[in-house]
Amino acid sequence: MKCVNRDVNIKNCSCTYISCSKRGMCCECVSYHRKNGEIPGCFFPPDAEKTYDRSIENFIRAYSKR
Repeated sequence: MKCVNRDVNIKNCSCTYISCSKRGMCCECVSYHRKNGEIPGCFFPPDAEKTYDRSIENFIRAYSKR
């Protein structure tokens, strides 16, 4: 599926998993992670995002430290 916002989204995407096929297609990314009980990388602070642990537990842990 073609995403008309993909080029703009990629410029603002903070996810470091460059080879993801959903990169820049936020709707698909959110849907994928939600289906897997996860949170997309762009919601995490940079240090936690780089772990690629998208679990809800890691999200809570990352923001509990701040």
